[in-house]
Amino acid sequence: RRVNSEHEVVNLECKRSSSEEKKIQVNDILQPLSNEEDPPQRVLTKGIAGIGKSVAVQKFTHDWATGEANQTTDFIFPFTFRDLNLIKDKDWSLVTLIGHYFDEVKDLKESDYSESSVLFIFDGLDESQLPLDFNNNEMCRDVTKTTTLDVLLTNLISGKLLHKASVWITSRPAAAAKIPPEIFHRVTEVRGFNDEQKEEYFQKKVSDKEMGQKISDHLQSKTQRSLYIMCHIPVFCWISATALQSLLTEAEEAELPKTVTEMYTHFLIIQTKLKEYQEGETDKDVIMKLGKLAFEQLQKGNILFYENEFKSCGIDLKEAAVNSGVCTQIIRKESGLHKQEIYSFIHLSVQEFLAALYVLETFLDSGENLLSIDMALVSDNGQWDLFLRFLLGLSQDKNQELLQKRVGIKGRCPESNQETIKFIHEKIKKLSNSDKSINLFHCLNELGDQSLVEQVQNYQSSGDFDKLLPEHWSALAFQLLVSNEDLDVFDLKKYEGSDKVLERLLPVFKTSKRASVENRGKYLLNVNTHFVFIFRLSKCNLTYRCCENISSVLSSKSSGLEELDLSENYLLDSGVKLLSDGLKSPSCKLQRLWLSYCHLTDGCCENISSVLSSKSSGLEELDLSENNLLTDSGVERLSDGLKSPNCKLQRLWLSKCNLTYRCCENISSVLSLKCSGLEELDLSENNLLDSGVKLLSDGLKSPNCKLQRLRYLISCDDNVHLPSLISKNSPPTPPSLSDVHVTCS
Repeated sequence: RRVNSEHEVVNLECKRSSSEEKKIQVNDILQPLSNEEDPPQRVLTKGIAGIGKSVAVQKFTHDWATGEANQTTDFIFPFTFRDLNLIKDKDWSLVTLIGHYFDEVKDLKESDYSESSVLFIFDGLDESQLPLDFNNNEMCRDVTKTTTLDVLLTNLISGKLLHKASVWITSRPAAAAKIPPEIFHRVTEVRGFNDEQKEEYFQKKVSDKEMGQKISDHLQSKTQRSLYIMCHIPVFCWISATALQSLLTEAEEAELPKTVTEMYTHFLIIQTKLKEYQEGETDKDVIMKLGKLAFEQLQKGNILFYENEFKSCGIDLKEAAVNSGVCTQIIRKESGLHKQEIYSFIHLSVQEFLAALYVLETFLDSGENLLSIDMALVSDNGQWDLFLRFLLGLSQDKNQELLQKRVGIKGRCPESNQETIKFIHEKIKKLSNSDKSINLFHCLNELGDQSLVEQVQNYQSSGDFDKLLPEHWSALAFQLLVSNEDLDVFDLKKYEGSDKVLERLLPVFKTSKRASVENRGKYLLNVNTHFVFIFRLSKCNLTYRCCENISSVLSSKSSGLEELDLSENYLLDSGVKLLSDGLKSPSCKLQRLWLSYCHLTDGCCENISSVLSSKSSGLEELDLSENNLLTDSGVERLSDGLKSPNCKLQRLWLSKCNLTYRCCENISSVLSLKCSGLEELDLSENNLLDSGVKLLSDGLKSPNCKLQRLRYLISCDDNVHLPSLISKNSPPTPPSLSDVHVTCS
């Protein structure tokens, strides 16, 4: 396949661990990083629609085929799930499947597969219609064994079939869970263009440097911030450059688009100029037919269609390919490996725009409402979010006039948008789904209404946060998300924090990597040095009710939250129980959790223990200090999790937890375990006594003990066990202990 040179720059982020990210080049995606000995065998690349996943695959394959990269790989077999969908009912062996798609290797012997360096690429997991039943599918280790396609793929992807082969899979984030996360050795993400690459794109795309700078300046202005954010999608950069270049060329004083809908309206008008329709057919006819196709397929959740679906909407593809500029510019045709032609719009957003135009025009022509705002809001997966923005934006006078004048659409302007704006304000006020409310603010932008955001800005200037209503908190979240100013820290305390306020600010919370203070003192090891956005939640009048929302964030595949400080909030054991559901999620990336002074008792420790025992938990640091009802029984319950081979905890703080010497036996048994990774322990300001220190010393002297830092409280007459812990000359010195902090009473 030809690689589009305009899209060759693909920004990949690679997760080396749950705490560190690294940019890598596409051709290095299967190479070991500097801290790794072996290359990853199975790699997942995630990214939203149109962000460049398939382009990354094409570039990688192209560079290998032309001898530019990865020449140690003998064979690359690139598949797409959309092709594989067409053969799901037929049984294959791996050898016959490869031979069916790739004529060049039909003569390969069975031994060639096992003795060669082989890479399988499966592009577009989100499009797969296969069950991919990793749990129940039968084992298959023979490349010549005939079985179902699903069995072949699950065994190949999991490494049971051709265990030395490498596998690379691309997917939209929501579909990545179709494959168990533990299968992958590396997870990468295509994030599209960063700000520097956006600038570079416009300079390369527009030959006139001065015009390219004008386009870039327009998109970066404060009033067009939502446009600039969308430019991380390469296709949107192309649409923007196409529309703006045309407008700036036509007339120097032309009013440039300020909203997403205006941009797409101008883009559509430009495409209608490249046409030569059959007799009697108008711009409107073609656009409405495409709009009908777009809407009907959007209802079904389809982004791929076949020729018969065009025919059902009155579109003759052969005729359109010759005459219609609209069809040739916005419809993409692919001849898959299965030799069947598949069609799609150049980007999902173009399909959504045409669908919205069709729905609005149908309503204005006949009064039939094909999809109401309420119906669009009900969707859980955001399927109709951008569609709704387009639908409301197209009702604006400016866009209606453009379409009437340039395309011939006869739409009548609605009597007033004020009723719609009022309706949306009421929806935002009552809406519990915070993500939906953010999209409604984008809708208000399309309608030219900024009133709620402006009110919030006024309250921020005056400091009158007590006047903020629920809808204002949602407006604040929207303002923070689209702001062109970098925000280092958001401290909820300054905004009269509460459970309800946090619920409205969840979209901002989801973007953070840290929900903590910047520094937990000298006892915090391995602090990330790279920039992260911090969302502070300590001392914010939060209760257990907020924990359900926080848990949902922890469970979200899109959340990168690694640190969470909920100290000095009234969470109770019930709050920890709610949190534990999110902490055990395979999607949770949290490493550090601070729950000091949260009114916890020993009852919470059973839930915490189950988190530590969970295979998916990556928790490395836990602060339970200043919960004086935790007691020895809490530590006993906690120790069950600490003894689990799955436990990854390295730092544990239990100061001021009303502990006695009785807890030290449990702690000592944990330190003695080979699987324990505890490196830091704080037992200060507890009544451990001499007997507690004696019990503790047994674990500290174990050759398995990895503890490096210890804090505890002793009495002034304890002269028996302390020297044996800290004296360099004493034989019982713990093998790893290098830092002991003692508080005397």
